[in-house]
Amino acid sequence: MSGAPAKPPHVAVIGAGIVGVCSAIALLKGGHSVTLIEPGAPGGEQAASYGNGAWLSPASIVPMSMPGLWRKVPGYLRDPEGPLTISPRHLPRLAPWLVRFLAAGWSVEKVTRTAGLLAGLLRDAPARHAQLAANAGQGDLIRRDGLLYAYPDRAAFAADALGWRLRRENGVAWQELEGAALAAFEPALSPRYGFAALVEAGGHCLDPGAHVTGLARHAQALGARRVSARATGFTFANGRLAAVATDQGPVPCDRAVIAAGARSGALAALAGDRVPLESERGYHVEVEDPAAAPRIPVMPSDGKMGNTVTRGGLRASGQVELSSLDAPPDWRRADILLRHLVATYPGLGPASALKVRRWQGNRPSTPDGLPVIGRASGCPDIFHAFGHGHVGLASGPVTGEMVAALVTGAPSPLPLEPFSCVRFH
Repeated sequence: MSGAPAKPPHVAVIGAGIVGVCSAIALLKGGHSVTLIEPGAPGGEQAASYGNGAWLSPASIVPMSMPGLWRKVPGYLRDPEGPLTISPRHLPRLAPWLVRFLAAGWSVEKVTRTAGLLAGLLRDAPARHAQLAANAGQGDLIRRDGLLYAYPDRAAFAADALGWRLRRENGVAWQELEGAALAAFEPALSPRYGFAALVEAGGHCLDPGAHVTGLARHAQALGARRVSARATGFTFANGRLAAVATDQGPVPCDRAVIAAGARSGALAALAGDRVPLESERGYHVEVEDPAAAPRIPVMPSDGKMGNTVTRGGLRASGQVELSSLDAPPDWRRADILLRHLVATYPGLGPASALKVRRWQGNRPSTPDGLPVIGRASGCPDIFHAFGHGHVGLASGPVTGEMVAALVTGAPSPLPLEPFSCVRFH
């Protein structure tokens, strides 16, 4: 006589950002019991998901490190208005990561492979987010109106030929708008932009923080337990996971998912994997009640920033600051974004007259531009789901499905091997 079916393992998900809550929801739907461990409010201002660019773009597959980037880095660093800054004090610690970062974009072959893998993560991002949001009762947060990549002229667009070739090879389509056609489509945009590529398959989120908050609430409605604590390590018994250690005491569990964003590296090391994870610190400014704003999200090529109308106003997000995770914000980086924003939309008026909110957050980034998704080397009961860099929000839903497949042994929606931490060993 057969016994009762085995009870699915209890899973502790460390981190309630977009990757953590999507993983929790996918695990709950697979029949697991789940505990979400997060010291702050899910979707709160401390979370990278809260203040990102809000883009859900299948076109965001072009790696940050591209062939020839090494020639541009000195200019970026010398330019006080540039998109990149590196803390000299932290350069010795950052140097190995930077070398790997530049190496990842050294050849066309390397970036072609990376773009293909990112395409898998991002291809259905707007649809996946729309479904998740609808299930959580907040479907109005996701818009699928397209995204606009703006350039001063066709020659500037042609200078990005490799990036657009990678997009085309991975199924991204776009419509070209030039001159009067662009001005008619996006009248708020400065006339200095004479060419744009419209990616109609793109989408955006009107309030990423509220989106994550609502998904966490939905996970709890599905049965997840929430623990307000910071994970500090793991407890093992007979070679298997027994609990996640936290600053509020142990959380017993059978499996654990590390989805703690930029703070995942220390936990991964305790699980047997030293991952080269750094915080790419980013900023945003948000203009409340803007007098001028784009119809759909815009990426001006010269500003290196995403412009998105959110529930809070007109948001400009961008900048890469390589420093330390806990360094104080350098609000000069946010001021750069504001100056670019005012120049991009002349109807905003002078910056001094605007009501502006500023934010700084931490992107968890690997040097090769790919997240770490897979089983930990030191314990079969611990799984990694972090390091998504600039595409964390967009790729959260499919990452959650991949995590659930890993835990249950079910088929994954994407191949797992390319995202394994073994690539860094």
